Amino acid sequence: MKGVKFFLAAAAMLVGVSVSAQDFSDDKVYGKWGATVEERQANISASNYLKEAIDAKDFKLATQYFQQLLNSCPAASQQTFARGVTLYKNKAQRARSVEERRVFIDSILFIYDQRVIYFGDHQKNGKDYILDMKARDMLRYCTTDRPLLRAGLKDAVDAAIATGRINLDIVASYYKFLCEDFEYDDSVTSDMILSEYERLSPLFAEISAEDEQYKESFESSFGTSGAASCENLEALFSQKLAADPDNQALLAQAVALMSRAQCTSDFFFAATEKYYTVNPSSETALFLAQGFQGRGENDKALKYLREALAVETNPTAKEPLYVQIALIEIGNRNYSAAAEAARELRGINPDNGYSYFILGQCYASSPCTDDKIGGASVYWAAYDAMAQAANLLKDEPEVQKAAQQLMNAYRGAFPQQEACFFAELTSGDRYTIKCGFAAGQSTTVRYR
Repeated sequence: MKGVKFFLAAAAMLVGVSVSAQDFSDDKVYGKWGATVEERQANISASNYLKEAIDAKDFKLATQYFQQLLNSCPAASQQTFARGVTLYKNKAQRARSVEERRVFIDSILFIYDQRVIYFGDHQKNGKDYILDMKARDMLRYCTTDRPLLRAGLKDAVDAAIATGRINLDIVASYYKFLCEDFEYDDSVTSDMILSEYERLSPLFAEISAEDEQYKESFESSFGTSGAASCENLEALFSQKLAADPDNQALLAQAVALMSRAQCTSDFFFAATEKYYTVNPSSETALFLAQGFQGRGENDKALKYLREALAVETNPTAKEPLYVQIALIEIGNRNYSAAAEAARELRGINPDNGYSYFILGQCYASSPCTDDKIGGASVYWAAYDAMAQAANLLKDEPEVQKAAQQLMNAYRGAFPQQEACFFAELTSGDRYTIKCGFAAGQSTTVRYR
């Protein structure tokens, strides 16, 4: 410690000599540092000493110099505030209690606010720049005080919009917290969520590839917020599309958000069909299919799914189309079409558990009268397929649970040992199914 004090004293001496040798009488150059030559000399020296003290980690001495500069000549240099933030960040890091740390964090925020007062109109590092830095520090220090954090982020966004210098990560963060707090904070209303979405979404209209993640975050925050109800979305987009009906980007946005909200209104289907007309894709077809299926209009759902299949060239993109077709056909009890779709799916991706989930149901639904055990052999194949489905669908617990329940049902339909005995079938033997949708499937003989 003695060495540090000596270093500071020596540095102060050298700086003092350098400063005292200068002429501070020019008001244009030095006027902001003080009213008199002596004040200017003292404050400029204090500015140099402040930097030296921070570098030497003598934060007690640095605090004295910072307070002097803040009280005597706050408009003299932006460095005063930048160093002040550095000083109090170090003090916060070394705080001995939560209360003390809170005081230091409040000081950091105060320093930013003071910098805005004195340098907010700076052409390069003005209000938007300062509040952006403040917001980033608030994301680090103020996450437990959500109203304060939201206010700080909003101030940064508003200042950025005013200058046109937008940092989309801050925009996305602000909107994320706003949407999250909608569920817990009564002061955050659905009108706020909707109005801010409308105000901020144009900022993401033309963005670089590296900013795409922030757009995804922004849209996801809105889509998963409780404010993004079908009623609210329709009110929002009906006005926008009435004013700009041919805006494909707007149509795509409306379709994506309303589909996520599982909307089934006439407006949703009209918007989605219009978008599909000008921009047909497997994704849009799925939106339409899911919507029409929810309304019980399976024929329309299948129409769009098969249209999408006809033009889709990406095998991976075909998978969800075949899944949806197969599930709809199962619901229609059209097991032949369901089995055909499931086999196509399995051909694309043998590890897609839905193909086995569908095929198992198809096997169990088809009669097989020439197996000498009353058609029970199909349940061996159905059980095998459903076991594969349960194994491959671990990431979808609800479907996996349904597969396991069907396995139990199929096991209960296995032939009795007596029937197998008379058919000369022994447990553990391999058996090839001779009829039904499972014809040609090799399975294992098992008793009930």
